[in-house]
Amino acid sequence: MKPIVAILLIVIFSVLALIHFYWAIGGQWGFESVLPTNEQGQQMLSPKTLDSIIVGSGLTLFAAFYWLTFISVNRKLPFWVRIIGLWVIPLIFGLRALGDFKYIGFFKQIKSTEFAKSDTWFFSPLCLIIAILGFVLLVKSLRTSDKSKEIIF
Repeated sequence: MKPIVAILLIVIFSVLALIHFYWAIGGQWGFESVLPTNEQGQQMLSPKTLDSIIVGSGLTLFAAFYWLTFISVNRKLPFWVRIIGLWVIPLIFGLRALGDFKYIGFFKQIKSTEFAKSDTWFFSPLCLIIAILGFVLLVKSLRTSDKSKEIIF
């Protein structure tokens, strides 16, 4: 089960990274609809090219993390990197799903904008799914063997 969940996360992170790199090179498809707006329609963020590159790179690193931790036979990450990654990545997306309690997440106050509707029906659920899948891998990875009492990866 771990490889299937890991592959699903790798695909999700890779697609999201590609979208961010597309925006970084000037692509416009979907760009306006993913930025939170206030009730007057003013964007609350004005990301630059570098922002898209940073986010795309982070998402690529997340995909690589799950690849190296669960799929790759030859390359293994140090134990401390695996533990931190297995906790931090799902935590980031779990917190994103909860949101800032104003513009983003399940508990946002501003709910009438186009972004808010997309966030409610797509962005926040996707973040929650990523968090759940990440925590599933964490729990499965922290099971201990009866014989060795060592963490299995």
